Amino acid sequence: MKKIIDSLAASDEFEAGERKFFSAEHEEIASAATTDIYFVRTMEILRGLGIENTNATAEIFARKPGIMCGTPEALALLDGLDLEIEALPEGESFKRKDVLMRIRGPYGKFCVFETALLGILASSCGWATAAAEIMQAAGDSPVTVFGARHLHPAVAPVMERAALVGGVGGASCILGAKEAGKTPSGTAPHSLILMVGDTVKAAIAYHQLMPSSAARIILADTFKDEAEETLRLAEALGKDLYGVRLDTPGERGGVNPDLVIEIRARLDQAGYQHVKIFVSGGLTPERITLLKEAGADAFGVGSYISGAKPIDMTMDLKEIDGKAVAKRGRIPGITPNAKLKKYS
Repeated sequence: MKKIIDSLAASDEFEAGERKFFSAEHEEIASAATTDIYFVRTMEILRGLGIENTNATAEIFARKPGIMCGTPEALALLDGLDLEIEALPEGESFKRKDVLMRIRGPYGKFCVFETALLGILASSCGWATAAAEIMQAAGDSPVTVFGARHLHPAVAPVMERAALVGGVGGASCILGAKEAGKTPSGTAPHSLILMVGDTVKAAIAYHQLMPSSAARIILADTFKDEAEETLRLAEALGKDLYGVRLDTPGERGGVNPDLVIEIRARLDQAGYQHVKIFVSGGLTPERITLLKEAGADAFGVGSYISGAKPIDMTMDLKEIDGKAVAKRGRIPGITPNAKLKKYS
C-alpha cells in the first residue's frame, strides 16, 4: 500500500532532501507530494468532521477542444484505491466542456490527487492536440517530433509520447519513443558536420559507420548554399542518399517554399528523383501546408508541439452520497458522455 500525504502531519514530515534534479520522482507523484496543500487541509477538516469517506462523484472536463492523452498515467495515479473510474481513451477527440474522466468512491480516497490528475491531463492533451494540428496540415507526409530540447528532461519523454498519441509518426527522444513502443528516429545534427569540417565528408562517414537501418538523410545547410550542398551530397552518395534535411536558421530567412521548389527541380534535373526533402526548424501547420505544396516530403517539428499551451482542466464534484450537486454556475449531477470507457 503506497503511503499517501493526506494529512498536515504527513506533509510536515515530508522532506525534499538533497537532489541532483528538481523534478518529482515517481514515488513522490504517487504519494501526492506534488499536490496543492489546500487539498491536504481539506482532508484534515473532513476527517475532523468524520465525513472523509462520504461517497462522491467527480468529473474532469476540458475548457477547449482537443485530443485525449494521459489516460494511462491518470489511471496509474489512482491504482489500488478501489474507485470506479470512467475515462476517455487516448487518441479520442473531445469538445469544450466534454467530461474526460469520472471518478466515483469515497472522496477521501482521491481528494489529494486532483492537482496531479489535472496536470497530467492538461499537459498531455495540450501536446497531443498540437501534434494533431500538425498532422492535419502534413496529411500523409511523415512527421517526427524533435521537441525534447525545449523542455525539462523530466517531462520531455511525456511530451514526445503525447505527440505520438496525437498522430506524429516518429520521436527522436529515446525514452519517449520507446515508452510508446517505437524506435527513436532522427538524422544527425549540425555539430557532426561542423566537427568533420565538410558536409560530404560527414555524409560519407555517416554512410560508412551507421547501420543500414538508419536512413541516409543529411543536413544540407551547414556551410554552403542549400541547393549546392544537396547536389554535392547526391553525387557523393548516389542511390544511397535517402534525403536531405533543410534547417536553414531564421538569421538566413529559414526554409521557404521557393527554396524547396528550387532544390526539388535541381535534384530532378540531375536525375536524383529518389532523394527526399525533409524540412525542420520553427514549423507550424501553416508553414507545413506551404512547404508541402512546394515539394517537401517530410517534416521535423519541435517547438510547436513542445511549446503547446496546456488545455485547462477542471474537476467538479457532481454527486455527494447519490445527491446531485454543483457549485454555482454549473449544472448539478453527472454529465453524460457516451465515449467514456469504464476502467475499474
